[in-house]
Amino acid sequence: MSNQLHGRVAVVTGAASGLGRAFAEALAAEGAYVVIDDINKAGGKATERRTLSAGGAAVFHRADISKSEEALGLIDTSFALHGRIDILINNAGVQHISPISEFSEEKWHQLIGVMLTGPFLTTKYAFPHMIAQKRGRIINISSTQGLVASEFKAAYVAAKHGVLGLTKVTALEGARHNITAVSVCPSYVRTPLAEMQIAGQAKYHGISEEEVAERIMLGPAALKHLLEPSEVAALVVYLCSDAAHAITGTAVAIDCGWTAR
Repeated sequence: MSNQLHGRVAVVTGAASGLGRAFAEALAAEGAYVVIDDINKAGGKATERRTLSAGGAAVFHRADISKSEEALGLIDTSFALHGRIDILINNAGVQHISPISEFSEEKWHQLIGVMLTGPFLTTKYAFPHMIAQKRGRIINISSTQGLVASEFKAAYVAAKHGVLGLTKVTALEGARHNITAVSVCPSYVRTPLAEMQIAGQAKYHGISEEEVAERIMLGPAALKHLLEPSEVAALVVYLCSDAAHAITGTAVAIDCGWTAR
């Protein structure tokens, strides 16, 4: 276990599985005290147990960050633990595959709420603490879909593009207080969220589920493989470290060459 983040308090949303779990475990391995957030209590508690069993420090707090009062509760609880919040990882995400003409307003509001309103709310409530301590790192998990678009993912693409704008404003407002903000834009990662898309992608593209990985998930990439959560987590840990203090207001792609063309 390293200690480059020793003594820092990190909040990770959407940490019951996949990328969020990898972030929580990696940050804890570097000495951070991690507050694990998710609406999935069983998964969140499992991440807590895994992190503790590996020698890290972590606690689970259930919150739906698309709701103002719950986002505030998450931040207040996190601050109460150690009197500071050093790192905020806005990772919570959901997915829905559907043409615009069939995309329900309910699903639209759900996705925008979790992936764009949620990061705004957690940032809004964490900002005063970071300003007071004159330090903060905010990492918003966007996607290659925040840089380019795909069919049948209107709300997801809109939210991920919006996250990039939110990140830029956060970086400009935070700079005078030594608060940085970065968007991380991964291509497809081997997570449950990616796996859940396969059937919908196959349906609307009119191809088999076996072809989805080859044509949709890997087709545009130069390197033909899915990212592993640990690869993205290593980048996030670096962006939270002192070595990355000058990286702010930008999108950092880890996309296997997806956006090179």
